[in-house]
Amino acid sequence: MIKGSIGILAGMGPRSTTPFLELVLDQCQIQYGAKYDIDYPHIIVYSLPTPFYIDREIDHSLMKRAIIDGLRKLESTGVSFIAMPCNSAHVYFDELKNSIKIPLLNIVEETVSCLPNSKQLTTIFATEITVKSELYQKGIISAGHEFIFMEQWQAKINSIIDAVKMKRDRGFINSLWNELIYEVKNQRIDSVIMACTDLSILSNVKGLKLNIYDSSEALAKSVVKKYLRCAAL
Repeated sequence: MIKGSIGILAGMGPRSTTPFLELVLDQCQIQYGAKYDIDYPHIIVYSLPTPFYIDREIDHSLMKRAIIDGLRKLESTGVSFIAMPCNSAHVYFDELKNSIKIPLLNIVEETVSCLPNSKQLTTIFATEITVKSELYQKGIISAGHEFIFMEQWQAKINSIIDAVKMKRDRGFINSLWNELIYEVKNQRIDSVIMACTDLSILSNVKGLKLNIYDSSEALAKSVVKKYLRCAAL
């Protein structure tokens, strides 16, 4: 059995927690051949309710306090490092990282690093707070790619995120998704980064003829890589 433990600060949003944990378990099988129950890591998941709203302004001070409190509670359990499967929370990444004494993985860095070396016209599907932060835009451009985002897409993205959170009918969600993808394809975009963990359930839709990079999957890969490095110490 490999030593070390993983902390996951989740719940942002609540329905993204279980799919992310599944991705981590998948990566355990892929990266080191986990088979039996004893082969998997010690994982402590803290599903943290936060004052986030898709349709109104965020109280950033209140949000930061809630996340820092969650990180510190998770740190107190003795985990080796923490992953936070929420892109919007990374707006405060530097302050969050400095609030604890153990490593905090960065979902933005891990996701952008998945883009190919060849120049790509790239966009993101994300909450408004993530888009306005320009965290992904800066990372995409620094990596040598072009970035595009049309303002009218945000309302459609918000509707999809809200529908996922409310567990609306999958057919309804898919219809919203197809409308958005149609507009994106018209801009001749090469790659889409799913920069919202609530959207992970749509990352494997077939026949899109687009490169889809799921931030949840990128972070899950990084979690298991970090776990293996910790175990080797």
